[in-house]
Amino acid sequence: MEFTPKEICEQLDRRIIGQKEAKRAVAISLRNRYRRSSLPKELRDEITPKNIIMKGPTGVGKTEIARRLAKLVRAPFVKVEATKFTEIGYVGRDVESMIRDLVEASIRLVKNEKFDEVKVKAEDIVREKIINAMAYARKKAEINTDTDESMIRAKLREDYDAGKLETEMVEIDIADAPKQMNMMPGMGMEINISEMLGGVLPQRRKKKKLQVRDARKILVSEECEKLVDTDSVNAEGIRRAEQDGIIFIDEIDKIAGKGGGHGPEVSREGVQRDILPIVEGSTVTTKYGPIKTDYILFISAGAFSFNNVSDLIPELQGRFPVVVELDSLTKKDFVDILTKTENSLIKQYTEMLKVDNINLIFKPDAIEEIASIAAKENETIENIGARRLHTVLEATLEDISFNATGNHPMTDVVIDKDYVVTHCAESKKRKKSKPRFGFVNEE
Repeated sequence: MEFTPKEICEQLDRRIIGQKEAKRAVAISLRNRYRRSSLPKELRDEITPKNIIMKGPTGVGKTEIARRLAKLVRAPFVKVEATKFTEIGYVGRDVESMIRDLVEASIRLVKNEKFDEVKVKAEDIVREKIINAMAYARKKAEINTDTDESMIRAKLREDYDAGKLETEMVEIDIADAPKQMNMMPGMGMEINISEMLGGVLPQRRKKKKLQVRDARKILVSEECEKLVDTDSVNAEGIRRAEQDGIIFIDEIDKIAGKGGGHGPEVSREGVQRDILPIVEGSTVTTKYGPIKTDYILFISAGAFSFNNVSDLIPELQGRFPVVVELDSLTKKDFVDILTKTENSLIKQYTEMLKVDNINLIFKPDAIEEIASIAAKENETIENIGARRLHTVLEATLEDISFNATGNHPMTDVVIDKDYVVTHCAESKKRKKSKPRFGFVNEE
């Protein structure tokens, strides 16, 4: 939370190209949270987040900006789609489920942090449990019962610490997790039988044979659960969801529309009116306790190709005072995405094919051509933003990916402009020649 707005934008620039206006808006909103937390309580309670609407075509970075923002400050984050919700009284997800999802994400985040704090202690306990189980099994299998058990344990500890037992089988006693039951599919309402019965029935356990590396994961998780106070985790999870939570509502343009009295427009407006109290500030009941939504940051996004932000009901517009428009990506943006972002697509494909002893070498003219094809197809077919790069790169590298086996020495493969043009053309030709609906073209 102590990042300055400029530092937040710099961090986002490492992963997302362009969209400076949107980055500035989210950076200011995030910094305002830190500023608010430093104020006296009386004033702090009066300040609510300035929610944001991102307007722009698909694939330009709307979701990624919000996701990276949350990851940057380890804030609870959920993404929901406005089209999944229905007006009260209809089958579908109710809008309060987004708050319950946020609480689940927040508690999972806090739990992972607490687990990291006690992990070393848990691993020491698990080490002794596994050694005890293996020593007992070996002692039992020994023909000569006079073998000193302390020597067996000493040897096991030595091998365990050296990583020599990772694939050895060990029989351990683990909790038999009860299955969750869906009361109403699609509604996000699940019940856990063991939670309902509470402490009435003892937890069931079972014996299971696993490799040491798999047994360690299960046992460490169980030990961490014992070492961490669940009540404090739940309380901190609720607090963090209330104060730091970010909810990203995608496809909000799909529920925009001014009803004419009947039809789908009325239903869309009903969903907007159901979302309104959540965004305005209300209390939602969850299985971990009540949560106030007053200080959750809501970021909405939509293409708004066939309607405008002004088509949302006025009350909802008023709760999203910041509206930013994201630009369509240009050829230069595509080049920057392929070359300047961390873990770019070029790097991803290069590293994956190195596994099969193929060393891809992309020439600058190849990258220019890939960007050019992506930009042209977005203009002529459908604008899907940066996702078009996946399509072009898959077509370019299809033959290499298919034929690479790893049964040969490391081989350099140079990708230049001619290679990109040839293989993209061949890929298109193959797709066009495929018969539709299973009928062969007899011409």
